[in-house]
Amino acid sequence: MVELTRRTILAVGGGIVTAASAGGSMSTMAAEPVAWDFSFPDIDGGRLDFAAFRGKALLVVNTASFCGYTYQYEGLEKLHQARAAEGLVVIGVPSGDFNQESGDDKTVKAFCDTRFGISFPLAGISHVRGPQAAPFYAWVKQTSGWAPAWNFNKVLVARDGRVTGTFGAGEEPDGTTISQAISAALGKATQPA
Repeated sequence: MVELTRRTILAVGGGIVTAASAGGSMSTMAAEPVAWDFSFPDIDGGRLDFAAFRGKALLVVNTASFCGYTYQYEGLEKLHQARAAEGLVVIGVPSGDFNQESGDDKTVKAFCDTRFGISFPLAGISHVRGPQAAPFYAWVKQTSGWAPAWNFNKVLVARDGRVTGTFGAGEEPDGTTISQAISAALGKATQPA
């Protein structure tokens, strides 16, 4: 007998149609979204597709060029460099939602390149909260009830694509709290300090 829990069944006009016969994948249609299902426009005009990072841990940070926390770009770059070999990817999402970002992607990219030497992926300027929030941030809000309250708020995604932690701007990229959470998201125990 076929396991009904492994199938998505749709009642259509008195008949029964499986997801597979409706042209979809049973596993895709029945599964809840994960981070790999989302993308952003990237700062260079292409797409920043999170599916490319499947199996890695992500630290997604809403950034701004004119914020008191802008100095965190330096710590985020160091974190990205230090833990990339372990499977961590830092992703910056510039946002003007708090009125502290430049007006265009080209200016933001030049600022990040010249001031901080950023090598981690950067999205194009995006909304991170409210009704215009980018789909990734809308999903984070829907699944965790959390939305960025200010610039340099952080979302940690584990290797399985699920949100495993959220952090405010006051949590430094090199702080113990984030370091331990990243280790857990990567599936590694942290060493006592």
